[in-house]
Amino acid sequence: MKKILLPTDFSDNAWNALFTALKLYADLKCNFIILHAYEPKAMNMLGKKSQQRLGVIYDSLGQYSTQELNKIIAYLNENHNNPNHSFETISMSDTLESSVKELVSLKEVDLIVMGTQGATGAKEIFIGSNTVKVLKQIKNISILAVPTDYNFQKLKTLVFPTDYTRMYEKFELFPMTELTKLWNSEIMVVHVATEFILSNAQKTNMKILEERLAGSNFSLHELRFEANIAHSVEGYITETGADLLTMIRYQHSFWERIIGEPVIKKIAFHSKVPVLFLPEQS
Repeated sequence: MKKILLPTDFSDNAWNALFTALKLYADLKCNFIILHAYEPKAMNMLGKKSQQRLGVIYDSLGQYSTQELNKIIAYLNENHNNPNHSFETISMSDTLESSVKELVSLKEVDLIVMGTQGATGAKEIFIGSNTVKVLKQIKNISILAVPTDYNFQKLKTLVFPTDYTRMYEKFELFPMTELTKLWNSEIMVVHVATEFILSNAQKTNMKILEERLAGSNFSLHELRFEANIAHSVEGYITETGADLLTMIRYQHSFWERIIGEPVIKKIAFHSKVPVLFLPEQS
């Protein structure tokens, strides 16, 4: 059974991430763990009287958390009739990233699904920070980031950008190949570069990737970028009508070394389709 962790703040954005996960994995046996985390850190910095006052606030936060999680379960029990799916809720008094880290280990989580709001300017720092914090903290689990208002219907094509500068292990690609088998969809492997002459190492990595994807329906493509990779990839997804973007989030990728562009962060914030960040080899 696949274990999927769904952090929620009870917003429309979080509900949309939940609905996307339910549809995406409709034909797979899944246990969905719905988490709400609320932060108690400020208490440690206050005097006793202030702590008591704040204690009352945190008690009410805990009650609110449990009450809202119960509402989610009641809604799902009434409206979600899928024998493949089971649900549990967890309320934790901790930071989101610490709560997620603890549960990933405790519950042997396979996938985290989070809503992410695209934003510009200063808003981006606050609205998108939770998703980015979790992405930075949790490296060995795949994370699906679902944009606000994205209405998932079908998974026909996935875009997988690469520069062929590293070898992909089978377990890293599994979350992507699992989805393509569930939906009988195509993986579009897109070589993003300024030129397409491959070094010997790149040729080897390309061959290994083809071998790893042998059981899936995939095709190879090329995408030239000038200055901005995130925009190039977004444009490609729009042009091809792809339904999902998949990425390995290894640090200091070839792209970032060449042009100093924080590709992962930009794509996490601005993608119009869900982004599946694959697990990273340690």
